[in-house]
Amino acid sequence: MKYFLPALFSSFPLLAGEPWERHTIDKSSKGADGVRLADVNSDGLMDIATGWEEGGVVRAYLHPGHIKTKQEWPTVTVGEVKSAEDAVFADFDGDGNIDVVSSCEGGTKSMFVHWAPKSSAAFLDSSKWKTEAIPVTAGKQSWMYALPKSIDRKNGIDLIVSSKGKNGSVGWLEIPKNARNVSSWKHHKLQDAGWIMSLISIDMNKDGRKDILISDRRGPKRGVYWLEYPGPEAAIDPLQWKRHDIGGNNREIKFISHGDLDKDGRLDVIAIDKTSIVWFRSTESEWKEHVIPLPDGVGGGKSAVTFDVNQDGKNDLVFSCESAKAPLSGTQWLSYRDTPFEQLWQNHEIAGKSGIKYDRIVPSDVDGDGDLDILCCEERDQLGVFWYENPYGQ
Repeated sequence: MKYFLPALFSSFPLLAGEPWERHTIDKSSKGADGVRLADVNSDGLMDIATGWEEGGVVRAYLHPGHIKTKQEWPTVTVGEVKSAEDAVFADFDGDGNIDVVSSCEGGTKSMFVHWAPKSSAAFLDSSKWKTEAIPVTAGKQSWMYALPKSIDRKNGIDLIVSSKGKNGSVGWLEIPKNARNVSSWKHHKLQDAGWIMSLISIDMNKDGRKDILISDRRGPKRGVYWLEYPGPEAAIDPLQWKRHDIGGNNREIKFISHGDLDKDGRLDVIAIDKTSIVWFRSTESEWKEHVIPLPDGVGGGKSAVTFDVNQDGKNDLVFSCESAKAPLSGTQWLSYRDTPFEQLWQNHEIAGKSGIKYDRIVPSDVDGDGDLDILCCEERDQLGVFWYENPYGQ
């Protein structure tokens, strides 16, 4: 069953409120392409990994503490690779120091592991990092996104990996006991893909095992779906990873996220395409699609998340855009008056006219004031890596 909520934003002002304050983490390279979070130094604060696609570098940023978050953060270039589309933290060799893996497209078509220094005190010393191509991935596919996850439960962390275009796929990298022997990493293809945008580890069927929630924006298998994790013994067999379709196979879905928009206690999936936010609401027996058109005056949809922006007890929607050349806005948030099922949502400004191509939104309480701010990056106007300060905090 599908519901379409018509675009009735015309009765509201184009921009409701002033843009949020933007704080730059780093804008010293070109083409910042996504932020991935982890606490790499065990200080209870979330650090960031980012690949700079046009700049040819992969960097890590250490959270400087709440008082210093509005300054540029301590930074290290963990490696220099071309066309990095994604970078993510994980301790692959189990030495207690958090490494980085980058996924590259373009002419590179390889994945790389960036080994962290053996001494945590040297984390910010770029000369102590070592970069190696992962041979089984080299020149094979346009790699897009990776998700650290223990698959076979044998030797620690493995990697769910994905790509786009020719030979595009979803699969996983089996990492051996001696992870430093990268020539022994093995690739297991699970299925074909067109252009993977999202890989999310979450228990979809409440069996105690985390599955893989996926968005694929192009091709015959496009849409939003999840692969059911079959357990460590069966994981090597792609036929054991059962696919469950959620919806969106008639759309070019970009990034997805999950939450509970209507607070009914069930998991919802929030997706976005060029013109609309698509709320996939789970019921006891099916997924119901609710379409919420983007307002006028914004670019094409790229990412959407749900959380209570202004702490009024109702979950809102925050979205980012690409092709948002001024005077178009690249990031806004939407609120409803009485129910998320109503036809009319109010739009509120976040980014203003700055920025053109925004990436995936990551909510995080960056400054520790009790509300969720927005971490993101922008790769055409060269705003770099930054965070928007939520003005509704106490």
